[in-house]
Amino acid sequence: MSDTVDYIVVGAGSAGCVMANRLSASGTHSVCLLEAGPKDSNPWIHIPIGYGKTMFHKVVNWGYYTDPDPGMLGRRIYWPRGRTLGGSSSINGLIYIRGQQRDYDAWAAAGNPGWSWDECLPYFRKLENNDLGPGPTRGTEGMLNATSIKTPHPLVEALIGAAKTLGLPHLQDFNTGDQEGVGYYQLTTRNGRRCSTAVAYLRPAQGRSNLRVETDAHAMAVLFEGRRACGVRYRRDGQVHTVRARREVVLCAGALQSPQLLQLSGVGPAALLRQFGIGVVRDLPGVGENLQDHLQIRLIYETTRPITTNDQLRSLTGRARMGLEWLLFRGGPLAVGINQGGVFCRVDPASRTPDTQFHFATLSADMAGGKVHPFSGCTYSVCQLRPTSRGRVQLRSADPFEAPSMQPNYLSTELDRQMAVAAVKYARRLAATEPLAGLMKREFRPGPDVRTDDEILHFCREYGATIFHPSGTAKMGPSSDPMAVVDERLRVHGVAGLRVVDCSIMPTLVSGNTNVPVVMLAERAADFMLQDLRQAQPHALRVAA
Repeated sequence: MSDTVDYIVVGAGSAGCVMANRLSASGTHSVCLLEAGPKDSNPWIHIPIGYGKTMFHKVVNWGYYTDPDPGMLGRRIYWPRGRTLGGSSSINGLIYIRGQQRDYDAWAAAGNPGWSWDECLPYFRKLENNDLGPGPTRGTEGMLNATSIKTPHPLVEALIGAAKTLGLPHLQDFNTGDQEGVGYYQLTTRNGRRCSTAVAYLRPAQGRSNLRVETDAHAMAVLFEGRRACGVRYRRDGQVHTVRARREVVLCAGALQSPQLLQLSGVGPAALLRQFGIGVVRDLPGVGENLQDHLQIRLIYETTRPITTNDQLRSLTGRARMGLEWLLFRGGPLAVGINQGGVFCRVDPASRTPDTQFHFATLSADMAGGKVHPFSGCTYSVCQLRPTSRGRVQLRSADPFEAPSMQPNYLSTELDRQMAVAAVKYARRLAATEPLAGLMKREFRPGPDVRTDDEILHFCREYGATIFHPSGTAKMGPSSDPMAVVDERLRVHGVAGLRVVDCSIMPTLVSGNTNVPVVMLAERAADFMLQDLRQAQPHALRVAA
């Protein structure tokens, strides 16, 4: 394939693999997919519980750290991000969640026509192969598997019983638009293996002659002719290369690197670009702003019985049994992953819909992906679904290989601080409710000495961490919004031939895990591009206002 293609997609992650598949499907248009990391050949990627093994992996994980955060006692928070085919869908916790109806209706109400829940729902149905079967809100013919956990766990069963006592319904499906309830999560697995977007979307397309996939290809800048994106400069095998685009460049590098790449390319806050000697193509002050993330607060309990994954992992016999069960039958704990039980609840009486999410894990460790504790343990990770704190991502220098500055500003609003404290209190109340209470021997963290609101808030600052959902740094919005970066068809304002398709375009964070919403918006973006192609004259490109 020549060094000129129709479409260049930067980043083979949750969105990029979808874009590469859909744009190349007709066989008519040539596509080049650039991925900074290697192929997804590491075996731990494909074992669901391998999430713990890839959490700090120096090859398939960018392993970022934020700037010191004042709201977190000056701590630098570890931010894992996928650096392989499939991106973060290859290293995430596998949770299959869409978010709430109100999330998407709010996007539409903010000046983004076409993004309401009802308008996004057909794309959610299109993308999924849901083992719960077809229904008004479910699909069964899509490429990404939504798989139910088939084997009950006594801790999750007790969690369900306790939550029902507190008035929450038992749900089989959290993805109908109304999440409130308790139950087992569905996972992005297929036959006991991780179903990343590389597995679901890229592998079926890799034999196409019009699709070129380059791994270990680090994008350095988008190239412009005037205000039209015309190519990408990247480094591979120590050499700098250029690939040119006849039609469009699509950034799918995620909420940290898409804004970084825009800024490196001259699209962003003009003063920042000039500070680093970067020529300004388009002054867009919103690039890198509006950063949002879900902050998880992890409560750890020791259980009264040896029924946790800790017990299985600490025993040689247990590890051997788990390994054989997965190798022979693609079953057992290795096929399920870390988090099995889910809760969506309201800890603020004023909330009309769930404001807090629980990830309930049948194991415990000092941090996500860390070594399990030497006791029978389980973990409640609680997070506020719609945080009001805002941060930013911006260049540290003009060096494309230097990580950007990441400033999450966790717990920087009074509401977020109140919600964090309320979530911890709710988790404790749940743990003290039968039948769950009968399985809880002691609260290991934060522990019985942490009682007052001030003590709980200090605990949240000391131990809080990302739950891996940074978003919003190239937000979608009308041209009348000075902080908007892309329009409702995800075209970058004020330039031609350039779109952003990933978590960064979310105006506000969705109420839950972000992988499936990103697949949905990539399906939509591919449709936008193919519609534009059919409607436009050859090579004609519209500049977004």
